[in-house]
Amino acid sequence: MMPLVEIVYATAEVQRRYALDLADGGTVREAIEQCGVLRDHPQIDLARDGVGLYGRLAALTEVLREGDRIEILRPLVVDPKTGRNRRAR
Repeated sequence: MMPLVEIVYATAEVQRRYALDLADGGTVREAIEQCGVLRDHPQIDLARDGVGLYGRLAALTEVLREGDRIEILRPLVVDPKTGRNRRAR
């Protein structure tokens, strides 16, 4: 059976969701490469940007299961603590 997985990527301007039937034993990297998100968002750099599964960091080599949700992370523009301090002022 082929697992159905979801891949999500968001910027301040756009939020994208991709659904993919992946071969059994498919990895996070394979799902990202096959779904089209890298074509749609060429600024993604998997060597730099992290990925998560339901909010926890995941390796690109991690094998996926039915219903997994891959989140492609982006580098922080501003440190969260600095941002809170600026808003508080």
